[in-house]
Amino acid sequence: MQIVLRKMGLGLCCLLLLSFAILAEPASAAEVQDKADIQQKIDAYVTKTMKANHIKGAAVAIANNDEVFYARGFGERSDGRAIDGSALFPIASLSKSFTALAILQLAEKGLIDLDAPYASYFPELSPKDERVREITIRHLLNQTSGLNDKVNPDMTRSPQYASLQQINRSLDTVKLAHDPGTSYSYHNPNYEYLALLVEQISGQPFADYLASHIFKPLGMNQTFNVSSTQQINENSAIPRGHYLVLGRPFAQAEPSWFIDGPAGIVSTAEDMAKWMLAQYSGDLLTPKLMEQYHQAGQISPYGMGWLAGDDEQGGQTISHSGIFWTYKAEETIYLDQKLGIAMMFNSGLNAFINYSAFIDGIAKIIHGEEPGASMLNSRNVEIAMVLLTMATIFWGIYRLIRMGKSKKGITTGRLVFSTVGRIIPILILLFLSPLATFIGAGRVLPWHGLWTTMSSVIIWLAVLSLINIANLVFRFRLFYISKKRKHLVSGG
Repeated sequence: MQIVLRKMGLGLCCLLLLSFAILAEPASAAEVQDKADIQQKIDAYVTKTMKANHIKGAAVAIANNDEVFYARGFGERSDGRAIDGSALFPIASLSKSFTALAILQLAEKGLIDLDAPYASYFPELSPKDERVREITIRHLLNQTSGLNDKVNPDMTRSPQYASLQQINRSLDTVKLAHDPGTSYSYHNPNYEYLALLVEQISGQPFADYLASHIFKPLGMNQTFNVSSTQQINENSAIPRGHYLVLGRPFAQAEPSWFIDGPAGIVSTAEDMAKWMLAQYSGDLLTPKLMEQYHQAGQISPYGMGWLAGDDEQGGQTISHSGIFWTYKAEETIYLDQKLGIAMMFNSGLNAFINYSAFIDGIAKIIHGEEPGASMLNSRNVEIAMVLLTMATIFWGIYRLIRMGKSKKGITTGRLVFSTVGRIIPILILLFLSPLATFIGAGRVLPWHGLWTTMSSVIIWLAVLSLINIANLVFRFRLFYISKKRKHLVSGG
């Protein structure tokens, strides 16, 4: 009986093994088909959403589990050549996580103490504000140094820095906006000081350190670092950036800006996928430092070159966005899901384009959900702005014609009331820069940046302001004529 049972058991095992062998191939084919189907849906979604937002070119990188799942380009360059997964794109402030990693690598070797004062590594500093000596390396990483764009100009600095060696001079004269460690202010120069510290400690130029200690070990063979936007403009391999005017994309050279440390890296979709893989599967740092690298800061979600957060399922995420006036980049890594998504665009900061929605839509596709389509896109909003501008012109002309035909006088009260109402758009236009700084949490934007960001709004405000000025001139003229008539009547 035991022999029979053994034979039956052996036969059952063979049958199960045969079943698994038969089912194995179809399951593998289904996985390939699912992957191909997902990639096809991503292609369609990105193409459709780019078109709806008037974006000329972009590249998408996706790292999933232990593989480069997706690295493709979309659209074309200004000369008509197609953009592929190996096309170079400036990643702007996504560079900060690389700079932070360089600092942590040196800390791992015992060469940098994250809680030591920055000034202790530069004894030549002689700051007028003694609080500068209290700024630690961690403060710089967490954007809590006490510096901001108002007290230490960044984009509006003229002339711009020419090298990292120049930047410490600003610390001798600056007066901090806040005590170090007490307030969060996103400020690019914080990461310029960190890049200089990497040079000081490693004895290598910052770009060379990144190449030898980060890019090469991770196989990011097409990635490199520049110190200024001028080097981006001069590199013909990089697709020219664009900004939008009334929905039409215009190619433009990136305005002059020193970006070594906070925003100088140029990469590809293929390389960015490798970078994201390393965040959860590589050996970038010791586990303890790696945990710090991905954590939020002490007083804000901004940690060490990353914004730390949680996804809808409660898993840990790290993310960052990158902003130039003619380029944009977005990156989110779902650490617990072992999924990373990055996207680079050759169009810049625009008030009407939700770039982060691209990442959210792609993530939904990967999770088997429908990404959906928002009516709030650049195409629809720009059409609305064109219609609003045209309506404003027709309304203004109509009002001027009516006033020209009117024989009624105008009282002092009506004149004052109408003047106050019509001067508001003029004041908004004149003070748009400080208003944008207030809305943007202290980021000081130059006028060329405001133009590329909200050109349609500026055009409408300018049209409305001109019409209001003409309206006010007519009203003051009517008021003067009315007063003159009353004077003549009373005199007669």
